[in-house]
Amino acid sequence: MTEFFPDVSPIEYEGPDSDNSLAFRWYDKDRIVLDKTMEDHLRFGVCYWHSFAWNGSDIFGAGTFDRPWTAEGGDPMAQAAQKMDAAFEFFEKLGAPFFSFHDRDIAPEGATFAESCANLDAMVDQAEAHMNRTGMKLLWGTAQAFFQPRYAAGAATNPNPEVFAHAAAQVKHCMDATQRLGGANYVLWGGREGYETLLNTDMAHELDQLGRFLNMVVEYKHQIGFDGTILIEPKPQEPTKHQYDYDTATVYGFLKKYGLEDEIKVNIEVNHATLSGHDFVHELATAVGHGIFGSVDANRGDEQLGWDTDQFPNSVEQMSLAVYEILRGGGFTTGGFMFDTKLRRQSLARDDLFHGHVGAMDTMARSLLVAADLIENADLSGAVEDRYAGWSGALGQKIMGGEVGLADLHQDVLDNNIDPAPVSGRQEMLENLVNRTIERAR
Repeated sequence: MTEFFPDVSPIEYEGPDSDNSLAFRWYDKDRIVLDKTMEDHLRFGVCYWHSFAWNGSDIFGAGTFDRPWTAEGGDPMAQAAQKMDAAFEFFEKLGAPFFSFHDRDIAPEGATFAESCANLDAMVDQAEAHMNRTGMKLLWGTAQAFFQPRYAAGAATNPNPEVFAHAAAQVKHCMDATQRLGGANYVLWGGREGYETLLNTDMAHELDQLGRFLNMVVEYKHQIGFDGTILIEPKPQEPTKHQYDYDTATVYGFLKKYGLEDEIKVNIEVNHATLSGHDFVHELATAVGHGIFGSVDANRGDEQLGWDTDQFPNSVEQMSLAVYEILRGGGFTTGGFMFDTKLRRQSLARDDLFHGHVGAMDTMARSLLVAADLIENADLSGAVEDRYAGWSGALGQKIMGGEVGLADLHQDVLDNNIDPAPVSGRQEMLENLVNRTIERAR
């Protein structure tokens, strides 16, 4: 097998003082943090789409990357095999335990649906062999039901039931592939499940279609005995004006309406959270609070750009509180940190792909150390408990227990002249506490 990255050796942990740009300074996969290894806490994954299926093109320019399997005129299946060889070489040298894919990332679409299925089956054979050889695992699979022209008006929410049927068939086949490869999850990203204008849209009907589609997915999961988690990835807009899975709270309301809140969880992307007007920590806290937290697409956006730039995460300050929320919620079960990230178009060297991932993995590893310190010292949680301590008292218990109503509280305030004084929220003190924790994390 010809190496695509011949100048890169397997990435090793060398510690914070290393000056080797292709070594881990913080990610020591076997280091124990809060009774688990870093590897088990973080469950890193590499995405197939941006890293290997994308050639660096954008709406203003042609591809810039050295990706021989994207050359025009080649045999699609031979190119798919070459791409997979390069991908697994990268996975193995990087040392991340998981990867994820869309069906059309690993296998080309054929002239007919039957041919597309055969192509995917053949590439799953090759993926299975690579996984057996390397020990790599699949974090999740998903169907690319948004790129092809047939999905211009959506897949599950399309006004044409034949498009709905085609999407259902494609998802079924991809779920089978995901199960065969031992996938820990199956993701539904509704890339075009939304609308451009209400002038030609029956929103209520489309939401009912989506609810029926997701119920069919859950029914099929149980039919085949898939042990993984079904995940939805919220996103507010882009490519559509408005997408139905706008944010985590919207998804939860949708799941409740269609009886799916105990069957489907969310895969939260950092850049999608910011596009929805929230920050990443808010989306995590919402998911944990509603009991639907599943997995994470770890990346970042650019504050000056209003679209999904999918850059590698590089801020320990930003990600520490995110990891803190995840740990407080019990940590990952079937999910993990999937790097849904892409190089900048000018990052042309083959080893740039390693630099991006190594830096991101170190960022998340150091963030884990900060989050663990915050949990072990209990300074943040203690401040929150103190702030809400009154709710453990008699009055708070009566209110939350439904023992009193408005009239009762009205009389109580009159009789006892209840006139509470405001109490400081101590925000600046707590922000300084987080900064001190970041500074000492090693």
